[in-house]
Amino acid sequence: MKTAARQSQFWLRSGGSLRGEARVPGDKSISHRAVMLAAVAHGKSQIRGWLAAGDTEATLGAMQDLGARIERIDANTLLIDGGALQEPPRPLDLKNAGTGIRLLAGLLAGQPFPCVLDGSAQLRRRPMKRITAPLQLMGASIESTDGCCPLQITPGRLQGITYDMPIASAQVKSAVLLAGLNADAPTTVLQPGPARDHSERMLRSMGARLDEDGDTVTIHPCAELAPLDIHVPGDVSSAAFLLVAGLLAPGSELTIRGVNLNPTRTGLLDVLDEMGAETSLTNLGEQAGEPVGDILLRHSALQGVEIAGETVVRMIDEFPVLMVAALHAEGETIVRDARELRVKETDRIAVMAQELRKLGAVIEEREDGFRIAGPQSLSGGQVDGHDDHRIAMSLTVAGLSSAEGATITDAACAGDSFPGFAETLQRLGARLVAT
Repeated sequence: MKTAARQSQFWLRSGGSLRGEARVPGDKSISHRAVMLAAVAHGKSQIRGWLAAGDTEATLGAMQDLGARIERIDANTLLIDGGALQEPPRPLDLKNAGTGIRLLAGLLAGQPFPCVLDGSAQLRRRPMKRITAPLQLMGASIESTDGCCPLQITPGRLQGITYDMPIASAQVKSAVLLAGLNADAPTTVLQPGPARDHSERMLRSMGARLDEDGDTVTIHPCAELAPLDIHVPGDVSSAAFLLVAGLLAPGSELTIRGVNLNPTRTGLLDVLDEMGAETSLTNLGEQAGEPVGDILLRHSALQGVEIAGETVVRMIDEFPVLMVAALHAEGETIVRDARELRVKETDRIAVMAQELRKLGAVIEEREDGFRIAGPQSLSGGQVDGHDDHRIAMSLTVAGLSSAEGATITDAACAGDSFPGFAETLQRLGARLVAT
């Protein structure tokens, strides 16, 4: 049963522009990886700008149960004295963190102690065979529960393998690469297309040897990783909600500072550019081994587009809010090759279509995507976040762009990746009340 804290609501009134500057919380993908790898590094790591949110806090708690010595200087700054992990006193509870449980399975597959990885009812519905299958090929003793968690891991000697991934997935790739640190020979991953490369960038900065040739990545066994000293850049997936909200609200003009612009993550920016969005990138640089910059945007008239292939992988987390943008675009928006959306925290194709229809939207749902003909005028109403942070925040953007406003129930889950989401929108001028 959900607690009262997870039942909070956003009350939205339509109209008004969004203006000013904002920073989004630290990148969630990088924050997960930084805590895990700092815990097994030799020496003291400092992580600044770390995302203190529901999913990453779950990973942090799991690493503490594994014996990691972690000191919190403030909410977003961690000092981690790394070294050998130890058998946890209880099953590791990853709550809703899909990235946390999948990457941690790879990291723990070669450890000399048993453990159990578990999580919320929501996490127990998400598929885990995609990681257990390659880890078992490496010799890991890891068993799922009907293809889902709990995952039971017992000590096993890992072998280096060549693994041809059936789908492009940063979580699968990272799980195999992390297991490869403790294998007896190099481990190679063949990707069918580009997937996030945060693990590779971070591992390389810590002294691991990785060879890359196109979509092929090989990691060599590594007995000792150097500690981290990084400042996590802002999460482009969180910036997406401010970006689309600003593009849709007449009179809006926003600057989003210090955003991670890793090209494996910027598919939405490319698609919005194709749709006619008035955006630009400034103050380009590098932070934590990742390209960063500021995103400037103004209210824009959008055109429908077709999205498929590699672009889908580069914006897989942004499709819920892209659906909102598509409703306001002139012409058809058609998405294909996005079946992965059906096995996220929720079935994000079905759930977004269901909830947006409550606001008057007409959406043609397809097995691997959707079709939206616009522009459409959204009415008002009440919609539900379904305990899925990206659903709740996308529906918030929809409510702000509706004719009558909306109420978003089960909206507290926005804090799983974007603490202060409602407050950030309020500072920028959104007519939003969180209760």
